[in-house]
Amino acid sequence: MIELRNLSKRFQTPDGQIDALRHINLTVNDGDIYGIIGMSGAGKSTLVRCINMLERPSEGAVILDGRNLGELSDKELRDIRHQVTMIFQSFNLLMQRTCLKNILLPLTLQGTPRKEAEERARELLRIVGLPDKANAYPAQLSGGQQQRIAIARALATNPKVLLCDEATSALDPKTTHTILDLIREINRQMGITVIVITHQMSVVQEICNRVAILENGAVVEEGEVSDVFTNPKATATQMLVYPELADGTITIGKNGTQQIRLTFNGAEAAGEPLLARMAMDLQIPASVHTASMRSINGKAYGYMLLEIPGGPDQMAAAIKYLSGHDNVLVQITGAYGKKKESIPETQPEGETEL
Repeated sequence: MIELRNLSKRFQTPDGQIDALRHINLTVNDGDIYGIIGMSGAGKSTLVRCINMLERPSEGAVILDGRNLGELSDKELRDIRHQVTMIFQSFNLLMQRTCLKNILLPLTLQGTPRKEAEERARELLRIVGLPDKANAYPAQLSGGQQQRIAIARALATNPKVLLCDEATSALDPKTTHTILDLIREINRQMGITVIVITHQMSVVQEICNRVAILENGAVVEEGEVSDVFTNPKATATQMLVYPELADGTITIGKNGTQQIRLTFNGAEAAGEPLLARMAMDLQIPASVHTASMRSINGKAYGYMLLEIPGGPDQMAAAIKYLSGHDNVLVQITGAYGKKKESIPETQPEGETEL
């Protein structure tokens, strides 16, 4: 378990003091894939460097399995860094060394016997899917392959925690997906706790189970990924999750007519579409004005803003129909998308299609 207790970091500059981190309190449980996300300058990279003590916090504590890292000697910290390893956006491989020798480096520094170290390195090459690249140099590899070698190097010392600092930001979407799959598999098979530092919501939604949102060096929201994505409370979270709704200024109707907002909180993303069903069952063809949907662990999260044709009777019928589906919250909105009232979520027997 990693605990950050009242963690703050200040830097002195010619222009005055900068509060890079302000009173961070987080708990990362063993086996978590924990996302820390924020816009550029939010303090993400400073936070990850404080977690492994490459930066000493100005105040507060980093607790790893009950040990306060700030109280350890330099030698003890070096030992801890074998347990808390890191991969980077730029891979940070030694270009003059082969892939095998890059992976061997932390084992050599740790004093592992050569034969044992080489066996471990070759096993890690197999785990990351590059057993044939032992004698290749990083310059001969693609970006995704270089990151796989960096992951293998980070795993060499059997760490408890893997820190990923924007580890997929330099990769194309397809390669990013394969690297995230690899990280998830490593987490599952080896039980390694993973902390993912990123500015990409897609990365968090794909592999993380919990997330913290940073803004101006402070945590403004934290929780289960599904909860935070479904009902973002902080403005910074809303801008990341639903940027088009963050300021509440979307104009929905031309004549100030009421609209319906559907919030999907884990509905099953299968079967016949919900709106098509309503059109067939009630002859009410809703128009989708705006939507932002994502799938997390096979379930649908997000929202739709709908315009319902007809008068009050059609609106009432649509609300009753839509609110009768599991994990779908129906809200009536005004002309600018602001919530006016809520219809309580119900969970009757039945289907939960989108």
